[in-house]
Amino acid sequence: MEDLRNKYLEAIAGAGDEAALEDLRLQAVGKKGEVALKMRELGKMTPQERQIMGPKLNALKDEINSALAGKKAAMADAALDERLRTEWLDVTLPGRHRPQGSIHPISQVTEEVTAILADMGFSVAEGPQIETDWYNFDALNIPGHHPARAEMDTFYTHRADGDDRPPHVLRTHTSPVQIRTMQAQGAPIRIIAPGRVYRADYDQTHTPMFHQVEGLAIDKDISMANLKWVLEEFFAAFFEIDGIKTRFRASHFPFTEPSAEVDIQCSWVDGQLKIGEGDDWMEVLGSGMVHPKVLAAAGVDPNEWQGFAFGMGIDRMAMLKYGIPDLRAFFDSDLRWLRHYGFASLDQPTLHGGLSR
Repeated sequence: MEDLRNKYLEAIAGAGDEAALEDLRLQAVGKKGEVALKMRELGKMTPQERQIMGPKLNALKDEINSALAGKKAAMADAALDERLRTEWLDVTLPGRHRPQGSIHPISQVTEEVTAILADMGFSVAEGPQIETDWYNFDALNIPGHHPARAEMDTFYTHRADGDDRPPHVLRTHTSPVQIRTMQAQGAPIRIIAPGRVYRADYDQTHTPMFHQVEGLAIDKDISMANLKWVLEEFFAAFFEIDGIKTRFRASHFPFTEPSAEVDIQCSWVDGQLKIGEGDDWMEVLGSGMVHPKVLAAAGVDPNEWQGFAFGMGIDRMAMLKYGIPDLRAFFDSDLRWLRHYGFASLDQPTLHGGLSR
């Protein structure tokens, strides 16, 4: 027994790699190993002999297994030390090159807008891009004779002869999301609804498909003053300009009353637009207090609840902030344009870390 112990402990100590260690394990304590064969001989012994030899064989097996585990751990430590020695890194060297691929400005600005308004307590709501005309128009107090409902402005889906289902459209704004969310959650509520919208228009500042984000806040004591504060805080954070001036102009939207167009302070110097300075104004969004008929259509009692809504074009906000002159370039799939205006994948906008590069 002592010879067997010395034989394997010395062999284990001199093993050069894990393969040799595994061979020794099979020879010593495997099913057909020497220690296992010795244990089979216990059946031929007298009870008194088994009481002596059994514990000794078990102790030998445990000692060999411990030696194997210890040697394996030592090999792993030596391998790690060698790896650390060969993979030494000079942390003062320049970082890696920027990886290929870019985040599209629309995606970036959507994340920026979401980060700012989420900090004010707004959650994100989503809805279908193909809507019934009830959600897209009727529930928003847009009458049947309104120009926006004409086929020259709105994309209607095809209807087969005899189809008596309500007409469907490619949504012209994300306001239907507000109706669906109020129906599902009731009031109070505070949401934003970003997404794609569709209108039959195409020029330097209009495309048939573009992106909007709309905000909605419903409670019992909300007023235009709350709307003004939210928008001024948003503009200051988005354009990263403290004290940016705004101007509210009376307007008309079917789904808000009163309604207001919102302008921000700007200037034109040598054809260059500068936000937050000068004596000029630029319209950026529409807003107002939610019309009582819209609340009623969404199942919210207008005698108990009131609130404000606003909507802006994400593409237009990206153009203003990052100096992009043509809206159509957003959808041209030009890699040169995207490399110039795109964002690195790790440029995640946060209020504490900075929204943009």
